[in-house]
Amino acid sequence: MKIGELSRRTGVPTRLLRYYEEQDLLHPERGENGYRVYGEAAVRDVGQIRGLLDSGLTTEMIRAILPYLSGPEEILLPAGHLSPETAALLQGHLDRIRARIDCLARNRDRLAAYLEAVRAATESGERG
Repeated sequence: MKIGELSRRTGVPTRLLRYYEEQDLLHPERGENGYRVYGEAAVRDVGQIRGLLDSGLTTEMIRAILPYLSGPEEILLPAGHLSPETAALLQGHLDRIRARIDCLARNRDRLAAYLEAVRAATESGERG
């Protein structure tokens, strides 16, 4: 399929598909006319790339793990292929995710306590 069809099927603009190719995430064939030609697997690959980007991974991290993805829920990365650089990238991202979760949990608790205090004050004022 050509880039326009891949764009329609995935909902990803052609400009982004070209960017994914520049980032070495997509590898289309070239037709005799020079047009990009994508196989059916590109639809799945684009979906996985989008999901990984949405989860906060960088294109560098995605490039490192994309060859080992067998589906949206599974990464088959043989231990021998996990380079120290890739492990450090993934660990750094995991640490950032944990820090964000901790920050979000603290903010959630503070907002809940504030809302509870405001509601209690409002309710006691209505009764008084």
